[in-house]
Amino acid sequence: MKHPVYLHIGNNYSVDLRDVVGIFDMDNTTVDKSTRRLLEQAEKNRTITYATYELPKSFIITEKNGRVRVWVSQLSASTLKKRIAAGGGI
Repeated sequence: MKHPVYLHIGNNYSVDLRDVVGIFDMDNTTVDKSTRRLLEQAEKNRTITYATYELPKSFIITEKNGRVRVWVSQLSASTLKKRIAAGGGI
């Protein structure tokens, strides 16, 4: 089975899997000061996109042409990884 090229991360947002640097669990990673600083910097630089109106459960970091973007999703990191493995993207 072919893997999808795009991953749906919620609320009509999709990311190109070729650009994904990592998928991170919000609860487990935001206890670290450097992760909080990364998210604060993305907010300040306006390179963060919220794909949720609900409590965020994960964030995805993408990089394309040297530009880093952070995507915040209401879907858990494990759900996103399962979607990739099952070929369930777009």
